[in-house]
Amino acid sequence: MGRLFGTDGVRGVANADLTAEMALGLSVAAAHVLAEAGTFEGHRPVAVVGRDPRASGEFLEAAVVAGLASAGVDVERVGVLPTPAVAYLTGARGADLGVMLSASHNAMPDNGVKFFARGGHKLADELEDRIETTYRAHASGEPWVRPTGAGVGRVREYGEGFDKYVAHLIGVLPNRLDGLKVVIDGAHGAAARVSPEAFTRAGAEVITIGTEPDGLNINDGYGSTHLDRLQAAVVEHRADLGIAHDGDADRCLAVDAVGQEVDGDQILAVLALALREAGGLRKNTVVGTVMSNLGFKLAMRREGVELVQTAVGDRYVLEEMKEHGYALGGEQSGHVIVLDHATTGDGTLTGLLLAARVAATGRTLADLAAVMERLPQVLINVRDVDKSRVASSAELAAAVTDAERELGETGRVLLRPSGTEPLVRVMVEAADIDQARSVAERLADAVKSALG
Repeated sequence: MGRLFGTDGVRGVANADLTAEMALGLSVAAAHVLAEAGTFEGHRPVAVVGRDPRASGEFLEAAVVAGLASAGVDVERVGVLPTPAVAYLTGARGADLGVMLSASHNAMPDNGVKFFARGGHKLADELEDRIETTYRAHASGEPWVRPTGAGVGRVREYGEGFDKYVAHLIGVLPNRLDGLKVVIDGAHGAAARVSPEAFTRAGAEVITIGTEPDGLNINDGYGSTHLDRLQAAVVEHRADLGIAHDGDADRCLAVDAVGQEVDGDQILAVLALALREAGGLRKNTVVGTVMSNLGFKLAMRREGVELVQTAVGDRYVLEEMKEHGYALGGEQSGHVIVLDHATTGDGTLTGLLLAARVAATGRTLADLAAVMERLPQVLINVRDVDKSRVASSAELAAAVTDAERELGETGRVLLRPSGTEPLVRVMVEAADIDQARSVAERLADAVKSALG
């Protein structure tokens, strides 16, 4: 039986893989594990619970709230808000636990449960393992210890969360956005209200697309995984830039004034230099992942900024940042963590800071992003294979060796099982796009042959 927790909580098809019973059980297990760890010692525990607008989030939220309250935890429901908002409010409210119902960029049938510890930080792997063990033990028949009477948790709405979070975002901006025209794509997700409101309060002229969630259309043709509509809208409205979020708004990609994509590596490069100029780039270091474009690495070296690389996943970037005191890190996918102002990737904050840099310098986003040359990179997702055997397949190892020999020092290969989806990601980087595509397609075929 595989581990329930992936790199970003527990995910699956809602009401099939991720049921109401599982959401309730995981919440009760989390309450018990945190109580045993001493998190609740000396006071009545409180949890902040939020969700993205997926239809399934309605019943899953109800299950999580019921589970927590049944375990003696008071619950503050903040409604539909981005993942980083729930993390922020968990810390700002002094809560012992935060819970977010979302499957991020995944399609609508999926949903997920993500837990935050006190302060709004992601739970350590060890705590997730204990929650899973406790949950499985109960599912096998071990009874819960249940409070009664006044010991059960109370549930209330916390309607001030939206304004409190937006005020926090505006409060950390180094300058206003007056004079900028920005198109925002909310992916019909959790940022549909928050991001336009924050940009407007910061002084920008805002045009919106993908900001009409109906519970079924999240990520459907909009957002950070579907940039074509945003690119067209930026050009049509002659905007200075466009900002694209994913379903739970913990990531941000951008589009420049002529409709060209600006990815997470380029955003990190721009923000790293801005932060260094302001004296905030601690240890003169930025944290990326093994998926970071080689062009980003070369640009940081040229600019005299150290780059530390981790495994793929914003949780690993965050762990590295917290352990060594770094201020900035992120992923090519648009997860950017500014640790002085957020405990997780925050797409709205990232977009605001990027726009603030454009406003402060008077330079175009394209000019700022040109600090790095993005080398051609091809990514292929190979589905319906046994992703658990990526590291052990001799056939696949031989195919990778052949590819690396062909690319030499001008490129690289990365194969990794997805932490959130049932697939293997094949990434090839080369100086020439045709070579990158050819090698990637051969490796994708090798993955299917070896692991299918």
